[in-house]
Amino acid sequence: MWLYFEECSVLPPEQNRRFNPAFNMAAIKQVFNEAVERVRMPTPMRLRDLIRQIRAARTATEEREVINKECAYIRSTFREEDSAWRCRNVAKLLYIHMLGYPAHFGQLECLKLIASPRFTDKRIGYLGAMLLLDERQDVHLLITNCLKNDLNSSTQFVVGLALCTLGAIASPEMSRDLAAEVERLMKSPNAYIRKKAALCAYRIVLKVPELMEIFLPATRSLLSEKNHGVLITGVTLITEMCEHSPDTLQHFKKNFSVVLGKGKKSSFKDCSQEEIVPNLVRILKNLILAGYSPEHDVSGVSDPFLQVKILRLLRILGRNDAEASEAMNDILAQVATNTETSKNVGNTILYETVLSIMDIKSESGLRVLAVNILGRFLLNNDKNIRYVALNTLLKTVHLDTSAVQRHRTTILECLKDPDVSIRRRALELSFALINSNNVRTMMKELLLFLERSDPEFKAQCSSSIVLAAERYAPNKRWHLDTLLRVLIAAGNYVRDDVVSCTIQLVSDSVDQQGYVSAQLWRALEQDTSDRQPLTQVATWCIGEYGDALLYSDVSVGDDPSDIVRVSEDELLDVYQRLLWSPQNTIVTKQYTLLSLTKLSTRFRSNVERIRQMVQQFGSHLHIELQQRGVEFTQLFNSHAHLRPALLERMPPMEVVRRDNGSQQQQVQHSTVNGVLDIADVNSEEPAVNSDSNALLVLLGGSEPSIVDTETEQQTAKPPAGVPATTDNQDLLDLLGLDIGGSAPVAVNNMNMNNNVHSTNNNNPLLLDPLGSLGSLSTSTPLPPLSGLSSITPSLDSPSLVAYEKNGLRIMFTLERSDAPSTICIAMAAYNETATLMSDFLFQVAVPKTFQLQMMSPSGTTIPPAGSVTQQLRIQNPSKGALRMRMRISYSSGGATIQDQAEMNNFPSEGWQ
Repeated sequence: MWLYFEECSVLPPEQNRRFNPAFNMAAIKQVFNEAVERVRMPTPMRLRDLIRQIRAARTATEEREVINKECAYIRSTFREEDSAWRCRNVAKLLYIHMLGYPAHFGQLECLKLIASPRFTDKRIGYLGAMLLLDERQDVHLLITNCLKNDLNSSTQFVVGLALCTLGAIASPEMSRDLAAEVERLMKSPNAYIRKKAALCAYRIVLKVPELMEIFLPATRSLLSEKNHGVLITGVTLITEMCEHSPDTLQHFKKNFSVVLGKGKKSSFKDCSQEEIVPNLVRILKNLILAGYSPEHDVSGVSDPFLQVKILRLLRILGRNDAEASEAMNDILAQVATNTETSKNVGNTILYETVLSIMDIKSESGLRVLAVNILGRFLLNNDKNIRYVALNTLLKTVHLDTSAVQRHRTTILECLKDPDVSIRRRALELSFALINSNNVRTMMKELLLFLERSDPEFKAQCSSSIVLAAERYAPNKRWHLDTLLRVLIAAGNYVRDDVVSCTIQLVSDSVDQQGYVSAQLWRALEQDTSDRQPLTQVATWCIGEYGDALLYSDVSVGDDPSDIVRVSEDELLDVYQRLLWSPQNTIVTKQYTLLSLTKLSTRFRSNVERIRQMVQQFGSHLHIELQQRGVEFTQLFNSHAHLRPALLERMPPMEVVRRDNGSQQQQVQHSTVNGVLDIADVNSEEPAVNSDSNALLVLLGGSEPSIVDTETEQQTAKPPAGVPATTDNQDLLDLLGLDIGGSAPVAVNNMNMNNNVHSTNNNNPLLLDPLGSLGSLSTSTPLPPLSGLSSITPSLDSPSLVAYEKNGLRIMFTLERSDAPSTICIAMAAYNETATLMSDFLFQVAVPKTFQLQMMSPSGTTIPPAGSVTQQLRIQNPSKGALRMRMRISYSSGGATIQDQAEMNNFPSEGWQ
């Protein structure tokens, strides 16, 4: 190796090709040491050879042997100070790490490579740092100084490596230390460095949001870039800032300046919010109208990635802003009409366009155009596109229901799709489209789907059909026929709420009770082992209205000659089969046994046969059926004279009806079995009658006349040794009660839930009226019935509607507190839709002069027509007007919904 010095050269140094000023003594020493190292040490295995050996391993054991042997060799080379093969060994170690084997011992070697002046070493070192290091390890702090030096490098590729590594492994401390360097590089004249710096700033903002203000001045010029790479990174950074900071969003709307010309910046000035939107509109329009550009063309579309990013930023800027929305209406219409739909790239842009149109305050015609685009997506052969269209329609159906209704036929066809996820979304969307005008057509299709659907759909589908039929039923006959078809089609997958809802509707429909009993009898004659809920409803109805079925001509169809005639023996034969069938559940047998006992008061004969059938259950193995058999047998023997009064037909039950989606809360004055009758469930005064008098009134016994409260308290407990009348004593003996107990029955104040489906199928009042009566003899308060809330405010507590949107209604009930200047608010969130609301989160903010305490909510999931409650406690020392800001978020139908609202109409007398 020869050295050429300046004095030995004929030509000047700058013209001498063999002259190298960097080739000094240090370089000579390094080259010499590397040559000696290569001679002294054997050449390590190359990466490609290692990969070949690992792939040639036949078993996992052979693979581990190869990797362990190579890792041992790499460790031995790492122990030496200066290794000529460090770069190659780290590269092999990274491959071993990618296979899932431990490689943490190479972290410090990565730092040594990063400190190397050679680009090849830095490239492997930074790659190893991104793979082996993260912010949870202290080793990554040692890299901060190297990153700062490389960010100031004159080589753009070294700067790019440093920026990529900083964005990947930066901790909050490292981000704060190097944020200024990144902000400086965002203003670099090199487009490659500006692009990398903008991406790094995006990652820093995600990690440390408070550093957002540092990058605001540098982002002002990003939207005027000609380079698409810098432009897309700038749009991404601005989008992230606007999404996570309302103040930054307002900054870009009101104080945005643009760059004019090439390399000349205009002076910063206060601008209106239209400046950023027209700038984005201009860029998007140029992309649409631009000709073929091989650099940016993807399947005939000019830079679809940039178009999608711009559309998303426009959606954020136009949300709740009428002026900005008006400025972007035309370009959105152009994108929707001029984008090619034959390729998936065009469908992606159209999907983002639809989301933007639906999210901003766009024109009605533009919304119809967006819905029509989704309708075309439903006809696409790609399952993913169809699923996206259904999911988007489900999110936007409440914005323009009439436009979505035009595609009702296509949506119903999706119920026949072989893909289960598409069927599920189509089912949810179909229920969202039901109204009073199309309820008959929609129910016909949904019932056909229920008959053919998989078991996983039957429970949810049947409950949703019942809810929709209750809300939009044109008449009671159609409503009852629909519920019966649900019971038949869904079989054992019917939920308990459907059973209770059907029973309540039959009880309330007095003129249809004979018709329903006849229809249920025809279904009961067949094998119903796979339709237990249908059997429960049928036995309940026949037990209540069996006399109408037996002794009157009931027509079950449009033909008056189609009359059902049933004899007592036929009815008892069917009951005999139901009671002794091993396939029927215990709950079904409880319904049947109670119904059979009631039929003893409806039949004109065969009472003895009924008594024998009931008596057989007195020795049943199941304790519940045995108890009922013993109790009901007493009604045929020593207490036969009480049987007609106990088992008489129950009065009609009032049903909560929903008219076109509006819920009307009504109080049911009778329970499911008609045994307990509450005159006013909201009354604050507890019942003062004694246990025995209350029971005698319910069961038709005699009661002393009540003059006033004092007289009543005196007569509540008769003197010892004075027996009551014979009938009353027999009744109390039957129930096992002692009339000497004079503790009053404290009836809890109960609010009726607006969901009629919440009544449990195993309600003791449905299955055990005697047990329910016996529970009244205790001195403890009555437990709330299923579907009733045991905690309600007093009558003078005002209730306010705090929020009502998208089927979610939030009510505030104000309650006075014993503490001074304190008020308690009972929040209740009601789901008025047919879909489940999950991940429900309710957040509240009040001014600093108030002190807010929020208790844990009763749950985070709100079922259809269900509710979630939460208690709030607010202290107001200054007794000023309460202002409250609410943030509500939940997931419904696969979409995440977030909204904010304010409430300032709290009554001031609550603080007095």
